[in-house]
Amino acid sequence: PITPGELLCLGSSLAFSGLFYYLYRKKAKVVARIQEAPKLQVDDNLPALVSAAEGRCLPYVALEGIVLPAQAALTSHYHEGLQGVIQKLLLREHRLIWNSLVRSW
Repeated sequence: PITPGELLCLGSSLAFSGLFYYLYRKKAKVVARIQEAPKLQVDDNLPALVSAAEGRCLPYVALEGIVLPAQAALTSHYHEGLQGVIQKLLLREHRLIWNSLVRSW
C-alpha cells in the first residue's frame, strides 16, 4: 500500500519535473534562435538594414567587425581576452493589472 506521504512526494516530483521541462524547452527555443542569427558586418550599411527590418528591430544578430565601446569595453569573467560592448539596451516592461470587476489579471 502507498502512504499519503509517498503520494505527496510523487505528485510534487512530477510537478517539478514538468515545470523544469517547460523551462528547458523555452530556453532551448531561444538558444536555437541565437544559433540561427544572421551575421552582419559593422559598416555604413548597418543602420539601413536595421531601419528596413520589420519594427526597426533585429531580435538576434551576430555582428562581425570592429565595434568601439563608448566608455570601457566589457570583459568576460570566464574567458580571458574576450571583450564586448553594449551599443543599445532596450527594456520592455509588461505589467499585469488586477481588474476587480471581472476578477482577473
